Amino acid sequence: MGPPVSIESASGAHKVRSRAGNIQPSRRGATSTVEDYLKCILVHQISAAEATNTLELSDEENRVGMGTLSTALGVAPGTVTAMMKALGESGLVHYAPYAGVRLTESGQRLATHVLRRHRLIELFLVKVMQLDWGEVHAEAELLEHAVSDRLIERMDEMLGFPRADPHGDPIPTSDGPIVEVPLPSLMECAVDEELKVVRVLDQTADFLRALEADGVVPGSMIRVVERDDGSLSAQVTPAREETAAPGEPRTVRLDAQCAQKVVVGPGG
Repeated sequence: MGPPVSIESASGAHKVRSRAGNIQPSRRGATSTVEDYLKCILVHQISAAEATNTLELSDEENRVGMGTLSTALGVAPGTVTAMMKALGESGLVHYAPYAGVRLTESGQRLATHVLRRHRLIELFLVKVMQLDWGEVHAEAELLEHAVSDRLIERMDEMLGFPRADPHGDPIPTSDGPIVEVPLPSLMECAVDEELKVVRVLDQTADFLRALEADGVVPGSMIRVVERDDGSLSAQVTPAREETAAPGEPRTVRLDAQCAQKVVVGPGG
């Protein structure tokens, strides 16, 4: 078991305390540790909704398991359980032993706020700072807890109030909602139809670089030529910056596991 953790509310701020010492709250109230846990729960709740092609899940379906959080955050299961109990006592999650956890209304509000910051920072790092889309996730994990709300809103304005981050993930609006549109993956879409790559679900650096080498990035046009249960062949017209012509079409072959992580939408 991890060290006992409690969350205290003082002047609207959530403070995490353990035997190892205090974690100071960020300038927005919650500690970065609390924010990371809440954001992780939200992302997995969204993934579960997308997997079932519905935006409304039952309370049971909306629960995230301790093992899932432990793996995603890279911490011991006992540490996750202790934190969930503390977050439950603070009113940020509904925690049920052996059943999992889901966000309360206030927990979802804070998690969505952090997710918005993360995805806007990722896009800013790619579009303005010219960082590789495979490396911005780690940078955004740090910056999302440090920059001010004023700076985030200025980034949003500079970027033209974007709807999606560099990987195609929807950016929550400033007042909270996440606009999700269920779309098929390359393993589910129509064959021999002009489509557009809109989202990449796996954001590990090596995976993103491999897709980029094939020209399979959000904004690229793609047509599945043939497909079976194990792989597919597709013609890709790589995306380019708005001021340049699209790249030359190329034929690529993707295995099913890879293709399942590439989401496409109408090509028009």
